[in-house]
Amino acid sequence: MKKERREVEAFSMSFLDAVCCGFGAIILMLVLTKTAEPIILDEIAPDLEGVIAELEKQLFEIRGETRRVTQEIKQTDEQLAKRKLTVARLEGDLSKILGEFAASQRESSVTDIIEGKLSTAQQQLTEEMQRLLGSEYRRSDEDQVIGGVPVDSEYIVFIIDTSGSMFNYSWPMVLQKVQETLRVHPEVKGIQVMNDMGNYMFSRYRSRWIPDSPARRKAIVDRLRTWNPFSNSSPVEGINQAISTFYAPDKKISLYVFGDEFTGGSIQRVVDTVDRINRVDPATGRRRVRIHAIGFPVQFARPASLQTTGMRFATLMRILCERNDGTFVGLERAF
Repeated sequence: MKKERREVEAFSMSFLDAVCCGFGAIILMLVLTKTAEPIILDEIAPDLEGVIAELEKQLFEIRGETRRVTQEIKQTDEQLAKRKLTVARLEGDLSKILGEFAASQRESSVTDIIEGKLSTAQQQLTEEMQRLLGSEYRRSDEDQVIGGVPVDSEYIVFIIDTSGSMFNYSWPMVLQKVQETLRVHPEVKGIQVMNDMGNYMFSRYRSRWIPDSPARRKAIVDRLRTWNPFSNSSPVEGINQAISTFYAPDKKISLYVFGDEFTGGSIQRVVDTVDRINRVDPATGRRRVRIHAIGFPVQFARPASLQTTGMRFATLMRILCERNDGTFVGLERAF
């Protein structure tokens, strides 16, 4: 009997063949793909390093530019602050100039007011002065005088207000009046220069007299041109120190007080203090030290509400000069 072929087995072998080939092809593709990946990555890696380097370079440049811009902004802010300060100062100067201009428009009336106040300060006793000096007070006519100022002293002390108002607005006049005072004392035995706080012009001559000579006088005037120590705009400290330091019973001494205002407290207290340290000599009936004063009308160029310290200086020095055998002179102009 003839056996029949089993077609299923032959078909199954072919199918397995095809399947195996397919799997083999897939495996081969995978192997080829895995082998190619490192090559591609190796090619990409140098490019990425270049990009990173370029980005880092750009980052450094940006940081440098940021620092530069920050510095420029800081400098600009500083310049702006300086310019704002300059503008503020200019506005202040403009305000002052406008005030001076407005004052100059009223020059005649202001001059009359100043002259009237100074004339009153020089020639009349106020009720307070009369109370302090006594209604029977009279100045002796025995003194040698020039322009109403006794010049019989052998030693002279300048007490000069070095405050901003004096130094900025009246200093040329101060120099002029110091030189004029020296000229009316052509020869003295000793000179001293202090500011209103009692600070000495020449520290090596502290508490002792500067010998008089043409060279010394020139040195005083030259130094005075730029001499500007701190001042509280009150002559009291300088007067008290000068009297306490330099008084001697065998010496004729005069103080010359140059100033424009008195910012201290009680005028009565100042007068009492000076009376205590500058006592009357029983033998002569005179004070130990003469006190003269020159008033610079700097404050009278300001509005009326700001003139008080100038008026108080005139009042104080008028009283002190009267009580201490001296003369008060009020100038009509400060420069």
